[in-house]
Amino acid sequence: MPFVRISLPKKLSLETKNNISDSIHQSLIAEFHIPQDDYFHVIEELEPHQIRYPESYLGISHSEDIIYVQITAGQGRTLEQKKNLYHQIATRISTSTAILINNVIIVLLENNGLENWSFGNGEIQEPKHLKK
Repeated sequence: MPFVRISLPKKLSLETKNNISDSIHQSLIAEFHIPQDDYFHVIEELEPHQIRYPESYLGISHSEDIIYVQITAGQGRTLEQKKNLYHQIATRISTSTAILINNVIIVLLENNGLENWSFGNGEIQEPKHLKK
């Protein structure tokens, strides 16, 4: 049940934005084993003055095509799953768009407990096998 917020330059084409979102979703399916229909993304289109970044950080260069991917997901994934997810997201984006792999910044925020999520109806949805 990840929730994904993608912040990127407004100048990117709709096709590029769709490819970025799809790259992230397919990576989450492959590495976090989420269902195909667990697809909750918000794409924020930002003007150049709204995106701040260093030209280089930790030896990695960045440019005006930088994108930020923030994923909120439940706890429980291993370090290996997280490493694989980051690699897959960056690789898929860089192969399906003109965005360079060094311009993909990813932040994973973990929370625990289904009580931290509502997917509609103003209710906490619990998997059927957990309901009493």
